[in-house]
Amino acid sequence: MRAQPRSSRSGIDGAVGDAVKVRIRCAPVDGKANKELVETLADAFGIPKSSVVFKSGETSKTKRILLRGVGAEAAARVLSQ
Repeated sequence: MRAQPRSSRSGIDGAVGDAVKVRIRCAPVDGKANKELVETLADAFGIPKSSVVFKSGETSKTKRILLRGVGAEAAARVLSQ
């Protein structure tokens, strides 16, 4: 996943190379951007925020995230919108 902080709006932009681009309005200060990223992903996939888990990259723009309870078909459907 590739996070783009300080964007004009939050949301999933789809695939960019081998990553999924997610826009975040907040600046990457004091974990605010990560918090908004979790909220954005939870809303997009219809899961609780506790089901969005960072596997790596919490301090990087490139992150690996586990979405508990989201299957491959559901993920593909959300990402294709």
